[in-house]
Amino acid sequence: MSLIIDGILIGAGATIVMDIWDCIFGSLPGQSRSNWAPVGRWFWRLKDGQVFHQDINDAAPYEHELAFGWFCHYAVGIIYGVIFALYGGTEWFANPTFFPVWIWGIITVGAGWFLLQPGLGIGVAASKLPNAWTVRILNIVAHTFFALGMFGTALLLK
Repeated sequence: MSLIIDGILIGAGATIVMDIWDCIFGSLPGQSRSNWAPVGRWFWRLKDGQVFHQDINDAAPYEHELAFGWFCHYAVGIIYGVIFALYGGTEWFANPTFFPVWIWGIITVGAGWFLLQPGLGIGVAASKLPNAWTVRILNIVAHTFFALGMFGTALLLK
C-alpha cells in the first residue's frame, strides 16, 4: 500500500511541476497555455464508445468539460505515478535517480501521440497540424518536466 500512496504523490507532484512549466511557457510571447477542455470532451465522449474523432470540436460539448479535462489530466498523471512506483519499487524510492523516471516520462508521451491526439482528431503525433514537429518537441519537454516532478517529489518523500 505504501508504494501506491507514494505513486499517487509522485504522480500528483509530477503533474503540478508539468503545469508550472505550462504556466511559464504559456506566458511567453506567442505561446498559449494548455486547454484541457477538449481533453475533457474527449474523455466524456469515451462513455459513448467513440475513441477517435475527425475533430473533437465537432463533438457535442459537455457543460463541465474544462473541469473534467483538468480532473482527467491529474488522474492520468497519478496513474502514471502509481505504475512507475509499482515498477520502480521500494528500491527506487530508497535511492531515487532521474534516468528511470525520465525514460518513463518519455514513454508516457506515446499515450498522447498514439491515443489522445488521434482521438482529438489531430492525427498520430499531431501529424495533421501544420506545426506537428513543434508540438512533438513540446510534448517531450513537458513530459521531461513531468519526470522532474516525479523525481523531485520522490526526493521530498525520502
